[in-house]
Amino acid sequence: MTDSVFKLKNPPIIEAVLDIECDLPPNLKIETLKSAAQLELGKSYPKVQSVLEHQFQARLNESPELTIKGGVVGLQFRHSDEKQVVQFRAQGFSFNRLAPYTSLDAYLPQIKKAWTAYVKLASPVQIRIIRLRYINRILLPFVNGRIEMNEHFQNGPHVADEKGLTLIGFLNQYTAVDVNTGYQVNSVLTAQAPEDDNLPVIFDNSAMALETMEPENWTAIRSKIIELRQLKNRIFRNTLTETCLNRYQQS
Repeated sequence: MTDSVFKLKNPPIIEAVLDIECDLPPNLKIETLKSAAQLELGKSYPKVQSVLEHQFQARLNESPELTIKGGVVGLQFRHSDEKQVVQFRAQGFSFNRLAPYTSLDAYLPQIKKAWTAYVKLASPVQIRIIRLRYINRILLPFVNGRIEMNEHFQNGPHVADEKGLTLIGFLNQYTAVDVNTGYQVNSVLTAQAPEDDNLPVIFDNSAMALETMEPENWTAIRSKIIELRQLKNRIFRNTLTETCLNRYQQS
């Protein structure tokens, strides 16, 4: 199965995120974009919310002093069903999609439209990082009170005594660099509390390109996103076994 045709009928994705980190004009205040951004995005994303950041600084001396600073660091534009969010941030742009998820190809036109609005209003100087992140929730069934990790993961966690110990919690993480592209990957497998006869596992799978790009060049940006998807898919396929993957090919 090649990257270009890799697609699951029922992917275990609970959230997909595209981040484009940018350098913005030094005097730009993101909250000043709110009204204009509502005009650009309001039809598709009618719910608007400001993202606040609070900083606390305490000084202990003869006269103790507590300083509280805060401000708007982002704007969130939400779809009416709350499943899709566009974020204009002081550090860049984000697109979030919650389940149900169809395919990146289906969302790219919407991403392009929102990104074009961000470029128009925020005037980013350059792109520094593009990151594609997928958070998956995989249910592993207990069989006779045990879970055989080798049936689900090609490089999953193992306990020291496979016969005497039953694995119910773990955190397995690594960061690596793709030798062909220089893109970075970050893979995290972590178990949640057991539910009925299953052990939920969160598979956080991301790919990132660190290189400068022109914000107006959507063709180049899109090409980079597609390359990151191919890398992300490769990590996904090489983490799960065929048995596990086949569960998400069923209707």
